[in-house]
Amino acid sequence: MIPSHARPFRGIYAATLTPLDARDRIDEERLAAQFTELAGHDGIVGVLCNGHAGEVFLLDRAERRRVVEIARESIGDRAIIVSGVLAEESREAQRHAADARDAGADALLVFPPFSWALSQEPGMVLRHHRMVAEAADMPMMLYQAGVGAGRMAYPPATLARLVELPQVVGVKEGSWESAAYDAHRRLVAEVAPHVEMMASGDEHLLSCFALGSDGSLVSLAVLMPDEIVALDRAVARGDIPAARALHARIQPLANAIYGAAPGGFATVRLKCCMELLGRWPLGHGRPPIGALDAGERQRLRIALAHAGLLEMVA
Repeated sequence: MIPSHARPFRGIYAATLTPLDARDRIDEERLAAQFTELAGHDGIVGVLCNGHAGEVFLLDRAERRRVVEIARESIGDRAIIVSGVLAEESREAQRHAADARDAGADALLVFPPFSWALSQEPGMVLRHHRMVAEAADMPMMLYQAGVGAGRMAYPPATLARLVELPQVVGVKEGSWESAAYDAHRRLVAEVAPHVEMMASGDEHLLSCFALGSDGSLVSLAVLMPDEIVALDRAVARGDIPAARALHARIQPLANAIYGAAPGGFATVRLKCCMELLGRWPLGHGRPPIGALDAGERQRLRIALAHAGLLEMVA
C-alpha cells in the first residue's frame, strides 16, 4: 500500500529473506510471518522482496510471483511492497515486472543483469528500464550496484538519464563506498530532486545517513529493524552520541555478514542468523550455496552477541 502523503516512498525498508524447508521449497508460512513481523515495527515503511537477500537469482518465475502474493496477502494493507526484477533479457524482465504488478507489488526495483558488469552501454541500460516500465507502468526504483562489483554501477551520465524516466521514484544506492554515495546523491538531487536517494550499503549506514538519505533498503533490517530505524532518526535529529552508540552495535554484525570473504555468502549468513536466533528451524540457501560450516556459524554467534541479539553460553 502506497501512502497518500507527498513523499510516500521515503523511509526504511527491510530487504527480506526467503526461508526454505528441508526440500529447498519456499516455506510459505515462515515467509508470511517474516513479512508480518517486520511490518509491525515502527518506522519500517515497507519490504523489498525478491532482492539479492531474497535469493531472486535462485527463484524461478512462478516462485518470484508467489513471494509477492504472500507479501500482499500478509501486509498489503499497511506497508509498501517493492519487488525486485532481475533478468538478463529485457522481454523476460517485462514478464517478471508484469507478474509482480499483477501479484500485488506497489513498486519495482530493477536490477542490472549480471552480464552487464562487463558490457554495460548507456543505450542498453536505458532500453532495458524503458521496456520494464512499458510492461508494468508503475513506480520503479533503480539499483545502483556496488563499485566493487566491477563496472555494474551506472556512470553518472547514465544515472542522470535513468532518474529522469517518469516512473522512477527512488534509487537503492549500494555503491558500498561513502564518497561514491555522496556523489550520486548530489547528482540525483540536482537532476531529479523528486527521486528518493536511499543509502543502502549495510556496512556504511552511519556515514551515509550523516551525508543525507531519504531512506534505505537493507537486509540487515531483517535482524535489527528497530536499531536501524533508531540510527536514521538519531542522525536526523542531530543526536550524534545516540547514533554512535547504535553504530557500535550494528557495525560489527554488518561487518561479519557483509564484510567477510566470500561476499556472496552474505545472504546465507543472514539466514543462518535467523536460525541461530531461533526464529527459523533452517538457515540454509539453495545449492550451490547450501549451509555454513561450523566456523562461520560460531563467528556469527559472536557477532550476534556483540549486537545484543544473542546471549552467549560459556
